[in-house]
Amino acid sequence: MTKTAHDSPSVRLTSEGIRIDGKPEILLCASLFYFRIPRVYWKERMEQLISCGYNCIDVYFPWNYHEVSCGEWEFSGEKDAGEFLRLAADLGLWVVARPGPYICSEWDGGGLPAYLFAESDVLLRDNNPAFLAHVSRWFGQILPILQKYQAGAGGTVICMQLDNELDFYDCRDPKGYISALRDLARGYGIQVPLIACAGQGGLIQASGLAKDVIPTCNFYPDRLDSDLEEKVLHYHTVIGEMGYPLLVTETNRDHFLLRRLLSCGTKLLGPYLQVSGTDFGFTNSTNNWGAPLAFLTSDYDFAGMVSPEGHLREEASEARLLGRLIAAYGSALAESQPVVPLTVSLEGDSGSHMIGPFGLQLSGGGLLLFLSSLCDRDKEIAVCAHGERYPREGTFKLKKGCSVALPVLVPLQSWNIEGTLLYATAELFMAKLNERTTALAFHTDSRAEIALKLQLLHYEAPEHVKVETNEDSLVLSIDVGKFPEITAIELELLSGQVLKIFIMNRMKALSFDGFDGNGLTLKSTASSNIIPASIPSVDWTVQPLDAGRSMAEESPINCRRADFLEKSGILRGYAWYETTIKSVSQECIEGFLIRQASDVVSLYAGGVYAGTVVPGGSSAYVALNDARMTNDRFAARVEVWGHSNFDDARLPGLRLNAMKGLSGAAAITAVKDISRNWKVYRAGDRKLQGGLTDTVCDDRLWPVVNFGGWLSPDHPAFEYYRRTFKADQQADSWTVHFSGMQAHARLYVNGQDAGDVSPFDPYVDITPYIIPGSTVTLAVFLERVFGLPAGKVVVYEGTEAVHWTITATEEQGLWKHAESFRDRSKTTALPLSVAPGDMVWLYSSLKDAGNVGRSWRYRVNGSHLKLTALLDGRVIGRLWLPGGGVRPVMTGGSPDSFYVPGLWLAGKDGKLSLLLEAVDRSEAGRIESIIVEPV
Repeated sequence: MTKTAHDSPSVRLTSEGIRIDGKPEILLCASLFYFRIPRVYWKERMEQLISCGYNCIDVYFPWNYHEVSCGEWEFSGEKDAGEFLRLAADLGLWVVARPGPYICSEWDGGGLPAYLFAESDVLLRDNNPAFLAHVSRWFGQILPILQKYQAGAGGTVICMQLDNELDFYDCRDPKGYISALRDLARGYGIQVPLIACAGQGGLIQASGLAKDVIPTCNFYPDRLDSDLEEKVLHYHTVIGEMGYPLLVTETNRDHFLLRRLLSCGTKLLGPYLQVSGTDFGFTNSTNNWGAPLAFLTSDYDFAGMVSPEGHLREEASEARLLGRLIAAYGSALAESQPVVPLTVSLEGDSGSHMIGPFGLQLSGGGLLLFLSSLCDRDKEIAVCAHGERYPREGTFKLKKGCSVALPVLVPLQSWNIEGTLLYATAELFMAKLNERTTALAFHTDSRAEIALKLQLLHYEAPEHVKVETNEDSLVLSIDVGKFPEITAIELELLSGQVLKIFIMNRMKALSFDGFDGNGLTLKSTASSNIIPASIPSVDWTVQPLDAGRSMAEESPINCRRADFLEKSGILRGYAWYETTIKSVSQECIEGFLIRQASDVVSLYAGGVYAGTVVPGGSSAYVALNDARMTNDRFAARVEVWGHSNFDDARLPGLRLNAMKGLSGAAAITAVKDISRNWKVYRAGDRKLQGGLTDTVCDDRLWPVVNFGGWLSPDHPAFEYYRRTFKADQQADSWTVHFSGMQAHARLYVNGQDAGDVSPFDPYVDITPYIIPGSTVTLAVFLERVFGLPAGKVVVYEGTEAVHWTITATEEQGLWKHAESFRDRSKTTALPLSVAPGDMVWLYSSLKDAGNVGRSWRYRVNGSHLKLTALLDGRVIGRLWLPGGGVRPVMTGGSPDSFYVPGLWLAGKDGKLSLLLEAVDRSEAGRIESIIVEPV
């Protein structure tokens, strides 16, 4: 008996499938994000998806995109989410709405407003009253919009997702949290089904199995994973027993993979990021796709079938083919169920790298067999099912890397024909009906054998088609490899109906444009997307800047100690920390230590550039080397590249609640390498952790070795290392750095627990435990895997910087600064060189004359530069060109180009301002060329 999930007036989900307004549906669902695509292109992107066979879109709604600061909401212009949903409804696209509160999506903070991170009583993504109170404010803004456009109320929103991949996060009470979100959603009038997706298969951890919330799955396998179907069928069974269909809300963009998911009974196929986009403004995130740190590029493109500029890529043809296959079988496929076990076998070359057959029992009768090749060569096979062999003699070809769905014993009533499609060794991928005629289109790359049981009156077929008939059936045979043109066969039935069969090879099926009243219309989908256009003439002017000075006009924030930006209400953009160093003689300063710093921090000591670091939320020491402070001013310029969109404990800056800027800085007067002459005690196991930290513990007979230098037979090895050093009487800041350590350690200072040390955050501030001028005892409990280094131990001693001012600016402030210098800029030519640590504005203008509506891509060839591009007041791209040791991994799209949307230029001068920062201490930044490409 079918169990029934939550029913809305229009949407019903059961273990059989999805019904919308009473009609069974399979949802081919592409992610389409209004916040990454200019509003003028929203409708065009939707129409492109429809042309590719998609009937559904999923869309996130980023909380921090609409709440730009606490209590300040924006829902107009580019942020008009209601207009986006209205367009989807007008075009008939179903919508899976994903308002979070957390969305991930490689977006700044996963959509969570960064001011939340500074609130000590807020426990993110949990059943926490303080957090849920904020979520209620967000839901109070976005859910009335979703309610207005939900199915049954004039729109096409068919379900709403609560949070996102919660099983990746350490939620203490997933059931309570998801239940609370459910209650908020229902309270705001959301009647459509509610879902919660599992990112790594943890249905309980992702949804809490909360009542009235449907668990869904996100799968990101290798397309050639030979065990994929086994995994998917497991979840189909488990979720089906709960009374729900299998909905794959995210997966890879490859339609070969989507076919494999379909073969397991999946009712929603959600390839993530089929439509690429751009992170305009300061909306990028930091991410754990590096080692572990990565910066997401402004170009948000995972090679989906629609490029950021809106061009259809080759995969669009595969999308059309799959979409037409789903539409051809309609309700019968939408309410089909996997057949397990399947009593179907293969003959011929069906050994390794062959997946299937997997079968779907079609609603109303018949079977759809899926065969998939993981091989790098074609295979010749035959199918044995129900006591029959298909084809009756010989084999048919399964192309390398392809998946096909073959019909067996399928009633023709679905297509208004009395009879049965007994079998076919070609894929039925399209059907069209009118009052008297039914047209069915098949494709294959070898021998097509199609057997039909029907009452035949007359047929017309070309000579190269072999037709065998008896009283109530016929078999059509054609070698498509020998006759590559489209073959048409017309069957006139005793009922007066006409059945037209079209057979073609796969390449023609990919470019097949459908039926009309007279037969076929073909249109190639491989035509160029590039329309010839004149390349604009670009003239450049340049204006040097005082790189160590703030660009902000707002009044500074004064504080005794440096602290994170979010605590001062600074959530994105650039910030400047400034102070003076007066407590020590400037000749004594060897460098600066900055604490818990991120994302991009450039230091200026006495007006001299000291270097740029990307600590990822850890600390960092920057030596002055030969530079000398010419005055006592110290400044740190910080760019918030973006808050982490994930939660990864390996690096402080990758925690979901990680804040930006600095938590402090010290002028370092002594760098003490204390790696030698540690006393060591073999602990044997973890039981002694914390037991030998007392300074009076007798260690006179402990061996004296270098730190980590004891050769132990234990695996892993547990050891105590102890050492003393003398703290300077004039200093007030001490930090221990375990440089190069590949182990886990816990540090004790004068018998007090100073905390854990990890390879990704190897700095420990020990100032609270030290009396100036005293002897300090360090004890380290070291846990090492055999062969991994313990590294060096360095103490940074100095004076804490106090009495700071903090200033900041975002998009509009940067633009105002750029415009204030534009008239002073001087003509320049490329190549252009920028001295280490320097900044310049580089200006040009892109007029739209003669290229109305034309879009452009600017490709920047250069090195050792960070670049922020602004167009008429908007940040349209941030790049970090190759070169230097501090550049992080850049991922997510093109790292060396930015996109200029053509319709944003209409009627404007197209003022372009590029902020160039030379961020390598030893090499000048350089732009060799900027190539402007029409797109």
